[in-house]
Parts: sequence; structure tokens; C-alpha cells
Amino acid sequence: MTQLLSSTSLTQQADPILSTFKNFLYLVWKQFLDGKLPTPVQYDLADFLQHGPKRSVIEAFRGVGKSWVTSAFVVWCLLRNPNLNILVISASKNRSDDFSTFTMRIILEMPMCAHLIPGPDQRSSKIAFDVGPATASHAPSVKSLGINSQIAGSRADILIADDIEVPNNSDTQIKRDLLGEKVKEFDAVLKPGGRIIYLGTPQSEQSLYNVLPERGYVMRVWPARYPTEEQLAKYGPRLAPMITKAMAEAADRGEDISGKSTDPQRFSDTDLSERELSYGRSGFALQFMLDTSLSDADKFPLRLSDLIVMPLDKNRAPQAMSWASGAEQRLDHLQAVGLPGDRYHKPMWWDKESLPYEGSVMFVDPSGRGGDETVWATVKHLHGNLFLTGMGVARNKGYDKSVLLNILNDARKQKVNKIIVEPNFGDGMFAQLLRNEAMSTYKVEIEDSEWAKNQKEVRIIDTLEPIMNQHRLIVDEAVIEWDYTSTDGYAKEEQTYMRLMYQLTRLTAQKGSLAHDDRVDALAGAVAYWVEFLSRNDRTSAKQLKDDALQAELDKFLDDFGDGSSAGYLRFF
Repeated sequence: MTQLLSSTSLTQQADPILSTFKNFLYLVWKQFLDGKLPTPVQYDLADFLQHGPKRSVIEAFRGVGKSWVTSAFVVWCLLRNPNLNILVISASKNRSDDFSTFTMRIILEMPMCAHLIPGPDQRSSKIAFDVGPATASHAPSVKSLGINSQIAGSRADILIADDIEVPNNSDTQIKRDLLGEKVKEFDAVLKPGGRIIYLGTPQSEQSLYNVLPERGYVMRVWPARYPTEEQLAKYGPRLAPMITKAMAEAADRGEDISGKSTDPQRFSDTDLSERELSYGRSGFALQFMLDTSLSDADKFPLRLSDLIVMPLDKNRAPQAMSWASGAEQRLDHLQAVGLPGDRYHKPMWWDKESLPYEGSVMFVDPSGRGGDETVWATVKHLHGNLFLTGMGVARNKGYDKSVLLNILNDARKQKVNKIIVEPNFGDGMFAQLLRNEAMSTYKVEIEDSEWAKNQKEVRIIDTLEPIMNQHRLIVDEAVIEWDYTSTDGYAKEEQTYMRLMYQLTRLTAQKGSLAHDDRVDALAGAVAYWVEFLSRNDRTSAKQLKDDALQAELDKFLDDFGDGSSAGYLRFF
């Protein structure tokens, strides 16, 4: 930072506001936050911004105010050296514009910054502006861009990457790879001696932020809760020293503060618990605990690579096929929201002769609760293989007639033989309403499920894992494409969590591991029907084989000791 602030005078260095960023941050908070003071975590962020290395990564829990603190830091830097060029890049242009707009507000509304207001012959838009004392330059004092903008041609002394990783650009391996390539352009626009500062919250287990230390960046992490001993090992030297210091001081007092809020002025323990319930354990671990070490295969037993994916017909399917996971089977044109390296694969071989399905079942998971979905999944059976050929959802409509009609119309298109309804709401009322509509829409057998009896997460895993491990679950490509785009109308922060394939690959045996599990629950319910059906058939077949073997032995016995008739049998005895 010394080189960047080379124009700082001795008078400025003696000024406590210009010499220490925390002092300026205090004034900004008093001005814009109704007299509130920065929290200890925000002051610690300020310290790292001022004294951190040339390549820094700030990972702090969602809602801590990273961007506001850094926006104030930009103004403080310009107060010390108005000839700096600062480039702000975010995942979207709107996000980076919000950063530069707040920066401009500080300059316009704080009396001590009045001399930084752009002059009449200077740039003064919210997306690119100069400060008053700045000398003429091709690059503005502050400029904002989106990560997909034309970055080449810009120049910066300080480049701030503010939340460049968001669910929409990091929810698949292909998108993460593309983002990783785009950020390499940052070094091309940085001036000699310049500084790059990343601000962010990881959005996936294979977060871009995880690979930055390999590129020479120093990472500092501020989780929302004090970590446990087990979690400490995961953070290692990246954990903010103020966190480890507070834990050590508490231990000296004989206190254990693990699990408590690191910033109770922002989020109380109760607030964090409520957010954990809302996000689910895995989502909370990423967004608030900044823990990206969730790719343990033992925790996530269901994988995309165990599926067979291909275009499916609604009426017929190949009578046989074989699974493989080689490079030639990879389906890279499908957006895979699984864990790092987990991809979809087509079959290595399939019989060109197709046969009609032996049966078709739809499972409906109704919902009358706010953010949950009513989901229906259609799974068909042929020669021991199960085929997911369709799925549909309705949100926030509960028992609306339109939902019932959509379900029955899909059942007709899919030629469903039976609809099974999970009686998790209204004591079977949904199934009864569906039966009433079916009388005039599509006459089909409808029954309540008895599947939902034990812990949901364990039940789903126990149902799907054996079938998937044997590669007996085949998914229509169209269902995967639908699943990815079906959440486009949802809030951006929840789009990923609502998708079937995300829920499938992030499910663990821990209760509450997902904030939303409606889609994977519906799939498992349909699969469970066929698992039980096949199990019953296997038991029946085994009994028949045993009876046939016994009859054969009796026939042989009669042939050996008589004339093959019951009379011979009687004469022997």
C-alpha cells in the first residue's frame, strides 16, 4: 500500500483520519448509519484492507457489510492520493454500479470529502467518475464493470472484485472453469505495483476463492460463528486472527465460545439459528461459516455420474443398456450442478430394440407451506431398470385446482398407471381432491403413500443409493434441462437450492441438511414404489422357483421308486 499512497504528505500522515482507515470508517458509519458504530469484525476488515498484501481475499459471512466497508476504503484511498485509478468488478454490472454509487454518495455528502467532488470538465457518472484534484488520465478515478464486460483496456492501481462469484455463474463445473479464466484478465489491467482485493462469500464447494491462494493471494476468513475444534483445522491459517485470539482468551477464562456469534451486533445467536434452518446446514456452512470442505464422498453419497442420461420416449425404452463413465460418455452440453468433477454420462451401449414400459407411476409430494413446491415425478419400469421421464412443480398454490389439473394432465401424457400421494399435509385431503378431479379428467388409480415413516434424509438415501450405485436409474435429458431452467423465475439466491440435481448431490444423512428437498423427495418416492414392487416380485419368483424345485424332486422320487404314479408311491410305503 505504501507505493499506492506515495503522494501522502507528512501532514496527512499525522492526521489520525487520513493515517488510519478505521477512524475514517467511524465517521462514515456515523454519517450514513444513524450514528451506529462499526462492529469489531468490520473494524478488523478495515485493518486488513489498509495493511493487507497486494493480493488479498476477504471472505466474510453474508450480511457483514464487506462492500460498504470497502467502498469507504476507496474514498479514504482517494483522500490520501487523488490520482489513484480504482476499478470495481462484480458478477453483474448493477452490483458494481451500486458499489460506485455509494462511493460517490460518501464524496457528495461528507463535508471533509467536498474537494473530491468532480469538476464540471470531469467524468461524473455513477459508473465512471473522477475526483476533483485528479490529474488528467484516460482512466477514471473510479470505474465499475460486470465480470462479463470488456475488461481489457481498463487500467487500475486498485482492482476490487466484489462478489464476482454468485450462484448463476458458479453452479456448474463449466461455469466455474469459465469464471476462473475471466479473472485472469485482472493482472492484465493492473498497473505496476497495483493491488487486487477480492470480496466474497463462496457459492459452491469448489469455489473460485479456494484456488486463489495457489495464485499467490492471501486469504482472510471471518465466519459468522466461532468454529469448533474440528472446524479450526479446516480453516487453518486463513482464519482471521481476531477469531482465534477471542477463542484463546475465552479458553483462558474457562469458557467455550464455539458456536456463538462472532459479531452479535450484526447477528445474534438466535438470528443465526433461524438462518441455518432457512438455508439448510450445507447452505449455511457456505454462506455464513465459509466452509467449502463439504465434498467428502461419505457425506454426499448420491452422484450424477451414477446416473445414465439419454433422451427417453414416453412409451418405450431400450430393453438393455450398459453404463460407463469414460470421456466419450460425458455429456458436457448439460449443466451439471453436482459436486466438483461430477458429470452426466450417456450409456456406453444400449439395445436398439425397444419395448413398452411394464408400468408407470407418478409420485406427488404436495405442499401447503410458503416457499416449498408441490412436486410430481414420473418413474417407469422395464426389465429391472427405472426411467425418470417427467417432473413438474407448482409453487405457493397449495390445493389450487390448477395444480390438480396439471398433475392429472401430465399423468395422462405419461400414461401413468398409478398416482401415489405423500400424505404429509391435510391427512390425505390432497389425494381425495385429486380423486375428485380425476373422475372427469383422467381416471387413474390414486393412493396414499405409506413410505414417509422415518427420517426423511435417511429414507431418501436408502432408497436412491442402491439403485444409483447399480446404474439402474435412467434420466431423460429433457428432465435435466427442464430442472435447470425451471427455477429461472425464482429469487437468484435460491435458484440453485430448488433444483432436483442440486438437492440430489447435496443430501446427507444429517437431519435438516437441505433447506429444500421437495424434488428429490418426490423422485425417491416414485423409485421407492418400484423398489418395493421389484422386491415383492423377487420374493414371489424365489418362492415359485423353490416350489418348482421341490415338485421336481418329488417327481424324480416317484420315478425312481414306482411307476411315476401316486399308486407306485403308495406301494413303496
